Amino acid sequence: MITSAENKKIKNVIHLLEKSKARKEQDAFVSEGIKMFEEAPLSDILEVYVSEDYKGPDGRLKEVKHEIVEAGVFKKMADTLTPQGILCVLKKKHYDLDLLLQEKNGLYLVLETVQDPGNLGTIMRTAEGAGVTGVIMSSDTVDIYNPKTVRSTMGSIFRVPFIYTDDLDKTIRTLKTSGVTCYAAHLKGTKTCYEEDYRKPTAFFIGNEGNGLSEKIADLADSYIKIPMGGKLESLNAAVSAAVLMYEAKRQRL
Repeated sequence: MITSAENKKIKNVIHLLEKSKARKEQDAFVSEGIKMFEEAPLSDILEVYVSEDYKGPDGRLKEVKHEIVEAGVFKKMADTLTPQGILCVLKKKHYDLDLLLQEKNGLYLVLETVQDPGNLGTIMRTAEGAGVTGVIMSSDTVDIYNPKTVRSTMGSIFRVPFIYTDDLDKTIRTLKTSGVTCYAAHLKGTKTCYEEDYRKPTAFFIGNEGNGLSEKIADLADSYIKIPMGGKLESLNAAVSAAVLMYEAKRQRL
């Protein structure tokens, strides 16, 4: 049993939780909680840590090597206030645009500078439910391996393909030359999101929570669309806006 928070492995887990740089250098991230452990691909699991007072299911634990950690130490290494007593270190996922474009009638989400970890996690979770082919993110979008984001995905991070791009402009142009029609969620939209046809290859652009899409990226869209609003609202939360658009596309494709 690991009984000290000064243990090298424990310190490294904390480092991976706290530092994006460490996650990049090690090409690894931490996933905490029973559901996340149960859904993680076995081939991606590098390490598993279990609190001495863990009372969750243990069937899968019999399939993987794991280390028992003293309860107080586990609480120090966990990122949640009430940890479930299990966490694992996993290999990062790697996808590329060519793979995403192999889908015959792809549905894509393009995120520019989305900053809230919870928003990104919710977007990933909703993307799975809506049948999105892949999520494409600007390099300044929040780290998808942020522990809050990982938890918010509820396991979708293991199943929804995603990429970061250093040149969002170029990536969008590649989408367009591949036959993907692009729509920018924008207050200047002259059509509502319910007036377009998303049964063909489609991409939706979602911008930063406070500033929306930059003019440069929005102008690359084939069309501006808006979500109709009641009351005095001008816009919705980024994750909610993305959900409305993704599920309208799913509805049309049923």
